[in-house]
Amino acid sequence: MRSGSCTGRPAGSSPDGFPGGRIGPGDREGEPLVSGPVALRALRGAITCSENTREEIVSRTQTLVTEMLRRNDVAHDDLVSIIFTATPDLTAEFPATAARALGLGDVPLLCARELAVDGGMPLCVRVLAHLDTDRDRSELHHVYLEGARALRDDLPA
Repeated sequence: MRSGSCTGRPAGSSPDGFPGGRIGPGDREGEPLVSGPVALRALRGAITCSENTREEIVSRTQTLVTEMLRRNDVAHDDLVSIIFTATPDLTAEFPATAARALGLGDVPLLCARELAVDGGMPLCVRVLAHLDTDRDRSELHHVYLEGARALRDDLPA
């Protein structure tokens, strides 16, 4: 059997070993099974904190990550990696710590410092999640919460 290009799995099989590609949103009980081509996509999100404390950074980051996954029906195994940035005024905790506490410790997580731009939004955590999905880019729902909604006024609330 031929192996997939970079997965080590047989060509055309899903991570679960199902032939014919990924089993899509219909793999949940009671839904029809759907298969289709899988693409690597990126999902964006941001949230503001009210203060620079460990509790606030963890709570707000968990709220954001949970909402990003919920709104887009992303399963844990669909996640490839997540990059977090925090503005220079957030120093009390790494946002990735919040994701690990949600059970995402086996997903590659990276934290970085957001650029300190004059007039930039303070106390802000941003997320860039990479995921495997059969959805088109236009079907993804980027999530901006709290004061970070002002960053993307072109998106529905």
